[in-house]
Amino acid sequence: MKRRALVLTSESARHPFRQTLPPHVLKPLPDPAKRNDEDIRLFFTSFAAFFVATYSFIA
Repeated sequence: MKRRALVLTSESARHPFRQTLPPHVLKPLPDPAKRNDEDIRLFFTSFAAFFVATYSFIA
């Protein structure tokens, strides 16, 4: 059985199209100032692994 919200429109969204959107679409985005360094670490780890593998293959 599919669960639905009791209120199908968001009263805080004033435009008719925005009122028809689900509530999770209107949530604010996370703060971009809080940068996650996981991507940078993954890049350097991959670069180091590729460098070691290439160097050991050549040597």
